[in-house]
Amino acid sequence: MASRTAVIAGASGLIGSHLLRRLLDAEAWDHIVTVGRRPLGLDYPKLEQRTLDFDRLSETPDFPEADDAFCCLGTTIKKAGPEEAFRRVDVDYVLAFARAAAAQGASQFLVVSALGANAGSRIFYNRTKGEMEDAVALMPFEAVQIVRPALLLGERDEDRPGERASQRLLRPLAPLMLGPLKKYRPIEGDTVAAALVAVAQVRQPGVHAYESDELQRLAT
Repeated sequence: MASRTAVIAGASGLIGSHLLRRLLDAEAWDHIVTVGRRPLGLDYPKLEQRTLDFDRLSETPDFPEADDAFCCLGTTIKKAGPEEAFRRVDVDYVLAFARAAAAQGASQFLVVSALGANAGSRIFYNRTKGEMEDAVALMPFEAVQIVRPALLLGERDEDRPGERASQRLLRPLAPLMLGPLKKYRPIEGDTVAAALVAVAQVRQPGVHAYESDELQRLAT
């Protein structure tokens, strides 16, 4: 298999940190570039780290060239503050990253969305994620892969008490969530990362969305 370059936004987060580790271990990519506000404090032969300001991404003259662009950006309304601040991260930054990657020749874009994403939803969070998906789908990539995980499990650097409470509630119920409920099972951040790597290597042309239960299958 020919070697490839991957660029990652959000590599310090729950999914992004697992994804970075898996990409560094994968033979399919010989060059991994992270973009973010600060370095990650890692040192690997095939890892390059670039610092940039997502508010000024369109003004960045040396955005990296890559074959595959992975976007794991995301925040919470509680952390971001007003809805406008949440939207800036989960829509504006994602789309700015996608536009920059497309302009530099990336042929495949992979993005973490959320279960229930729907631009027509009355729920602000779901609607915002859906609007992001719709915009990404129109961009000039050969392949767009959208993953929609359910409640994420795993250790985070930040404290999310509401998320922890949901994890405690749903973990013991997960084995009982069968059939149509299976996609609502909580999912480990590393499982999502493994699914992203698997999907990226298949490189299926067009726009495709993967629900949480399919991510569980793809990761095995």
